[in-house]
Amino acid sequence: MLNREIAESARIARRAGAILMEVYATDFSVAYKDEADPVTEADTRANAYIVEELRKAFPKDGIVAEENEDNSDALRSGRCWYVDPLDGTREFVARNGEFSVMLGLAIDGVSTAGVVYQPGTDKLYCGVVGGGAMLEERGARRPLEVSKVAEPGQLKLVVSRSHRNSAVADVVARLGIREETASGSVGLKAGLIAEQQADVYVHISDRSSMWDACGPEAILKAAGGRFTDLEGNSYHYGGADMRNRKGILACNAAAYEAVLPVVRQAARSIGLIQ
Repeated sequence: MLNREIAESARIARRAGAILMEVYATDFSVAYKDEADPVTEADTRANAYIVEELRKAFPKDGIVAEENEDNSDALRSGRCWYVDPLDGTREFVARNGEFSVMLGLAIDGVSTAGVVYQPGTDKLYCGVVGGGAMLEERGARRPLEVSKVAEPGQLKLVVSRSHRNSAVADVVARLGIREETASGSVGLKAGLIAEQQADVYVHISDRSSMWDACGPEAILKAAGGRFTDLEGNSYHYGGADMRNRKGILACNAAAYEAVLPVVRQAARSIGLIQ
């Protein structure tokens, strides 16, 4: 059941979240890896802490983290952690609270366990595929299970606050979705689906990476949901290419088969997939 892995990664995520909030309270500076990819002291400090603690707790495991200079562990087989120390850096910079710490454990390339922690609200999502998902909030712990809403027009969509494009608007129109909410962080969006505050999230872009997906995928699947690329393929964690080239579809299981063809066509319309 990977109970130790969940307990250790939850502990590490909470402490990393405290590091983020220490920086959040200051007049921090922002640098850019490229024009659309900000990075702060919070990213690098939390990254260093998480990697150090994972190496202590699980010395035989590989670690792939966003701010690492060397991510060659992705080429190894077996167990590997995928870490995003600050998912939602734009939201962190905007000071809207919609950012998280994300840790996912892949075993033989398959997302198996995950933790997502939102330090601004002290919400911690965790899950083991096949073992269930939980939310810890305000000292209480409860199980998570995705909704059973199947009718496309009744679905609640959670969208990116800073990454929405015209292809997503096309999906909304074709499915007849009338209710939307915006959020930063892939992990927080997956968490909203897991706790039935939303039903579907679609990222029609190649601008995400393995560390954006591994933890959220495990939590959503543990809660009974689906998490694939826009062709309907499962993710494989490993290899030299860190990018999720074919986008993300996160959805409850009941609506997945109705939603997939629509998002697939939208992705084709902008040349993301063939």
